Amino acid sequence: MNRRQLLHGTGIGLLSGVAGGSGAMASLTSHEQAKPRGLNLPDYQPTSMLYARETRVGQARYPVIDFHTHITRSKTSINGIALAAERDFHATPNELIPVLDRKNIRSMVNLTGGFGSGLTETLEKYDKSYPDRFYTFTEPCYSRLLESDYPRIQAQAIQQARRDGARGLKILKTLGLYLRDNITSGKLVKIDDPRFDPMWDTCGQLNMPVAIHISDPIAFFTPTDRFNERYEELDNHPDWSFYGRDFPTNAELIEARNRMIARHPNTRFIVLHVGNFAENLENVSQNLDRFQT
Repeated sequence: MNRRQLLHGTGIGLLSGVAGGSGAMASLTSHEQAKPRGLNLPDYQPTSMLYARETRVGQARYPVIDFHTHITRSKTSINGIALAAERDFHATPNELIPVLDRKNIRSMVNLTGGFGSGLTETLEKYDKSYPDRFYTFTEPCYSRLLESDYPRIQAQAIQQARRDGARGLKILKTLGLYLRDNITSGKLVKIDDPRFDPMWDTCGQLNMPVAIHISDPIAFFTPTDRFNERYEELDNHPDWSFYGRDFPTNAELIEARNRMIARHPNTRFIVLHVGNFAENLENVSQNLDRFQT
């Protein structure tokens, strides 16, 4: 018997001694009926009781660079894998520039600029039309993965992207969690797959930083149950879960990334989203110390 059960039983005994058994039971029944009904999690919208002065900052004090934006995305993709060069544009420069000026944002870095003709269009539309306001990164052309000379093709694509004006390379979690041996089917391709070695080396030779995102919150790799701190999020978006099936764990993804980084000491990597392990800052710190340049 726990403390709550003991106190509850004691209370019933006291009530019986004072008011008699029937009165006590009537009082208990009334109390139980007054209990609030269960609340569905999506209906829970609490009002904060915190009292604090609110300060709204409408503009940065100093000009800033927003390094992590996604102005464009692939027009054709399957399971997170871009299959065509054509891009969708979330906003035009004419829509973005007034916002940048109002917030004192000097420049935006569009990490998902794509590849091939889509990258060329993006660079023309943003970077070349508004110099120093937009900087665009390129992405791998995974749609050519099955070609026998893909490593050379991909390295040359990086070289061409740099000549066209791309400033870096963006790696989405496509690599490690979506891309497969047959592009959309088969075994998952690992982050440290040697076919990408020429691509990493080329980025190092051209001084193009690699912004890499390889994982998601660690809760996405655990069962979607009552113990999961992101239960509501995963319940609304079950396709965000990487638990089970043939998905690697978060630890395995980080290990593969670290093996790849260790093989390419002359390439600069920007590990996004707090090194993809914001829940363990000690691990992030250890990796920063290990790979510092």
